[in-house]
Amino acid sequence: MNDLIKIEHLTKSFGDIHAVNDLSFRVKEGELFAFLGVNGAGKSTTINIICGQLEKDGGTVEVCGCDMDRDPDGVKRSIGVVFQYSALDRELTVRDNLESRAALYGLHGAEAKARISELARMLDFENLLTRPLGKLSGGQRRRIDIARALLHRPRLLILDEPTTGLDPQTRELLWQVLDRLRREDGLTVFLTTHYMEEAADAGYVIILDSGRIVAEGTPLELKNKYTGDFVTIYGITEESVKSLGLPYEMIRDAARIAVPDTAAATDLIIRHPEMFRDYEITKGKMDDVFLSATGKKLTGGDEK
Repeated sequence: MNDLIKIEHLTKSFGDIHAVNDLSFRVKEGELFAFLGVNGAGKSTTINIICGQLEKDGGTVEVCGCDMDRDPDGVKRSIGVVFQYSALDRELTVRDNLESRAALYGLHGAEAKARISELARMLDFENLLTRPLGKLSGGQRRRIDIARALLHRPRLLILDEPTTGLDPQTRELLWQVLDRLRREDGLTVFLTTHYMEEAADAGYVIILDSGRIVAEGTPLELKNKYTGDFVTIYGITEESVKSLGLPYEMIRDAARIAVPDTAAATDLIIRHPEMFRDYEITKGKMDDVFLSATGKKLTGGDEK
């Protein structure tokens, strides 16, 4: 796959605060790329620089083959952005909002109407087109925000906490649509999220802390590096678990035992077969990876 985003030695400071500190990474065309960090880690600053809304202090930014310094308009034409808060007019109807935005992208008349109808079908808001945006629920508005970002068929879609506060049904719909666009149209999705199950589905993950990359890799690589495996044994007493001499946690009728890796889990089962009548082995989760890499828990909220 080709590199759709190339960031080299990116820096940005606000006074004495180094919001982005010598940041370098690549995003492959067509992948789901997760960009994680606690509030203030530098995620929003980096996104605003990529979108051309904030000037960098140093480094290079290339998006879809366009250099931000030499061709900022080319970069902006290639990107669709969904911020945490809606950029649409609450007083206008959904259709009026989308038609006015389409005009900014050079879409008019029948072409604009056809694209809006296509997105309305895709994101299931055909029955909302004549309603004022301000009368919609949060999940409904989020679907319109994503439609607005997709109007001009961008090659890169940046999603800043896109599913925060949404009901499970709406979250599922949005991910179905995005997976389809990635599969059929080659759309690249650049995601910030505090839902670690979304990051676990990414092709590549970067974790930021204080403007620097502290961990990166595929979810599997990160789990193998930063967490161990867990063996859950059902129908066992705490006394039996203690005899193994390993870290454990009792959960209802089971015990969750921490082991360094899958090989250690296998060795444990071979040495104590009498204990393992009903069990399962699982890898650590992305929450465990984030905590291990940063020493912090990832929670939702606004980033300064």
